[in-house]
Amino acid sequence: MPDKHLSTQFDSELNAVSSRVMELGGLVESQIRQAVYALSQYSAEPANRVIAIEESVNAMEIEIDREISSIIARRQPTARDLRLLIAMSKTTANLERVGDEARKIARMVLSIIEKSGTVRALPSSELKVAADLATGLLRKALDALARLDTGTALAILKEDDLIDKEFDGFVRKLITYMMEDPRTISASLDLLFLAKAIERIGDHAKNIGEFIIYVVKGADVRHTSIEHIESALR
Repeated sequence: MPDKHLSTQFDSELNAVSSRVMELGGLVESQIRQAVYALSQYSAEPANRVIAIEESVNAMEIEIDREISSIIARRQPTARDLRLLIAMSKTTANLERVGDEARKIARMVLSIIEKSGTVRALPSSELKVAADLATGLLRKALDALARLDTGTALAILKEDDLIDKEFDGFVRKLITYMMEDPRTISASLDLLFLAKAIERIGDHAKNIGEFIIYVVKGADVRHTSIEHIESALR
């Protein structure tokens, strides 16, 4: 009976910290959405909101890590439970970094607004396509983490390649603009900085997908091929 009571308490603590991670994910998603809107409209107001949220994101990361450390110290979990707590800690760190990327986008948008209108002649609207892909991938990763869905996790790893291809195509296009008109070099570099921040959001979503596979299968699939991961999931 006491063992069952302790188990119920532990499950409650796991659920509570998991809810906090999802809450952080929602906050970071809000940052990205507002950053993308600021980029698409070249609007200062949403960009400033993104920057203002950063303090809350950082505070939540610290609180969640403290909770996870406390659970590990008190409960001394093993096997899957321990892997889950480690994965949630790593997910929290990745979400904080996504928030950093959103802040970078917001700061760059504010910088662009203050400059000349040269950047508006460049293909900046194409960045929204990549940004929407990255945002969707992060949302999918958080949903998959909540369900520990390895099938969706695998799909996320594959979809990250689409964002990488968007980034590569955008870079090639910017190079063409810069070669044809050197006056666009400064603005093009601004957009390149934005594109890299968006690509990194996709990378962090991919990391969360890898953590899900680690929790369920106990296999560390970082830096391995898709074929190897598919084999680990069989």
